[in-house]
Amino acid sequence: MSSYRYRVVDVFTEHALEGNPLAVFPDASGMDDVTMQKVAKELNLSETTFVLPPTRPNCLARVRIFTPTREMVFAGHPTIGTSFVLLDEKMAPANSERFNLDENVGPVPIRVEQGARPRIWLTTPPLQWGRSFDRSMCAKALGLDAGDLLDPAPQLVSAGNPNVFIALKDKNAVDRAWLDSTGLAAIKERGQEAVCIFIFTPTPEGAYSRMFAPEHGVMEDPATGSATGPLAAYMMRHNLAPKAAGARFLSEQGTKMGRRSILYIQVNGVEGIGGIEVGGYVTPLVDATMGF
Repeated sequence: MSSYRYRVVDVFTEHALEGNPLAVFPDASGMDDVTMQKVAKELNLSETTFVLPPTRPNCLARVRIFTPTREMVFAGHPTIGTSFVLLDEKMAPANSERFNLDENVGPVPIRVEQGARPRIWLTTPPLQWGRSFDRSMCAKALGLDAGDLLDPAPQLVSAGNPNVFIALKDKNAVDRAWLDSTGLAAIKERGQEAVCIFIFTPTPEGAYSRMFAPEHGVMEDPATGSATGPLAAYMMRHNLAPKAAGARFLSEQGTKMGRRSILYIQVNGVEGIGGIEVGGYVTPLVDATMGF
């Protein structure tokens, strides 16, 4: 029987039992792809990560990310949470402020903002802008009226994982929305790769958000770091968020499902031309061992 130690941390929160839980296996050497997927399904969290020696130069570690049903090319809360564990396990040099993680999407830059507890930032991979969608169709798919949507057309934006961003008028509309497989099928084009549906409304602090990913085995995600950089870009493009270099705002996500998460956004360069960073705090919860 093999035995593997793992940690569970709550990501994008300073409070236990909030944010987005993540399982991290700090040393997954010897575990094959099939077993990794089975372990992720067993734990049944939004994602589970497996740390391996890096395959790219100038990277601290290779990180493989699995939902209960598939492997991801990139994901935000697993990147932030795994970075915390690497620091906490002293697998990164003492007082590290910058390093790269080797993920399927490529090297992901990490920045550590030191303090009483570190705030960890990732740099969002390059964005790809896709097609726009009919507002009325999206409203119907979410169980809403077209009047619940703001004027910008819903649009597909990806930083490795495609998300359809839909701007709603207020928090009430965000909380009332729901997406099932029929609604998702109405939005997706036949044959299109798996997509997530990200809904939000602008707030004085930034955005109030929810995200649905049924094709990834996650009906609703408490915090979606991979979508938050694209969210910021979409909001800036439609004058829903500040565009100035150095602007900071946040996305509050997961509140409706009782897992309040705070995702911080740093805009580098006007409209993020110098990159968009997504950051947050991590709270450790479980240290355990799995044998199989």
